[in-house]
Amino acid sequence: MPLILTEEQTMLKEAADGFLAEHAPITHLRQLRDSRDADGVSRDLWRAFGEMGFAGVIIPEEHGGSGLGAVEAGVVAEALGRTLTPSPFFGSSVLAARVLSDAGSAEQQTAWLPRIAAGEAILSLAVDEGPKHQPSRITTTAERSGNGFKLNGAKGFVLDGHVADALIVAARTEAGVTLFLVDPKTTGVEIERTVMVDAHNAARVTLTDVQVDADAVIGLVDGGEAALEGAMNLGRACVAASLVGAGDQAFISTVEYLRTRKQFGKAIGEFQALQHRAAHLFTELEIAKAAVLAALQRLDAGVDKADLAVSVAKAKAGRVAELAVQEAVQMHGGVGMTDEYDVGLFMKRVRVLNELLGDPGFHAERIARAGGY
Repeated sequence: MPLILTEEQTMLKEAADGFLAEHAPITHLRQLRDSRDADGVSRDLWRAFGEMGFAGVIIPEEHGGSGLGAVEAGVVAEALGRTLTPSPFFGSSVLAARVLSDAGSAEQQTAWLPRIAAGEAILSLAVDEGPKHQPSRITTTAERSGNGFKLNGAKGFVLDGHVADALIVAARTEAGVTLFLVDPKTTGVEIERTVMVDAHNAARVTLTDVQVDADAVIGLVDGGEAALEGAMNLGRACVAASLVGAGDQAFISTVEYLRTRKQFGKAIGEFQALQHRAAHLFTELEIAKAAVLAALQRLDAGVDKADLAVSVAKAKAGRVAELAVQEAVQMHGGVGMTDEYDVGLFMKRVRVLNELLGDPGFHAERIARAGGY
């Protein structure tokens, strides 16, 4: 399969890049951060995302979406990485939309998918519980109570959970993991906003004897692992795409700086040592882009071991993006650490994206275990 975008995918990329460059450049992030905005995201921008078709990129057409695939979702995610835009895209349009599309009931899909596609609703997936991504160690419990279930536990790193209109909570039931659609206003749900180091948002969610009806179950009781894993694999590939976008944009900014910053009477980009480092970074970014696109294409094709291709992409993109922002700060010199320059913002964003849905170490171990090590 050629590792290039189709004509339609290229048009989507140009549309996403152009829209975000105009309506949500890095100054948008700075404005939300510096004004201490209560939400940390723009509802108006999210509705505009819906109008452009970005919010419903993977949602089926019968529910108001574009009915496209993982590659197209990755294209939008990469554009978000380039502009550092705070957006509910990952939580709502990728993770929650995939869970509901794959396992939701007709009523759940009708209630939420059109609203996500229109940019009218924000949903968040609550999975992680500890300091690291470990979906196999879910301790939140769901016990049968009356005609439904009673949930107890705590979740962390819930993307935009403080502004979510609904939460999808993964909890352990008698014989497996079950997914529940929870109204955040339900008695016993406590949500604490967490402004992350990159000025994006997550939340801590505490569930104390939260009573939900049986119709809150997404899919089958004890049978939520397949839908959860499918959503997380798509999410991981899209986060990898965003890492590539952030790393590539940091590289572009650095190359421009090398061309204009002068030292000893010449542009610093003329020094061979910096040329070698820039050339090495360029090749690493191209490899990461190929790995990410290959993973997205395998998800769309439904081939065997697509999850391993996703782990390769997430691990590679994470390490390369980390290298890109480190080199960006180094080559900018002391000013690279100041808030005046954007490279420091890229470094912070890459750090958060690396942790989201598994850092390079998590995915390296995942690949090793699949190989029998």
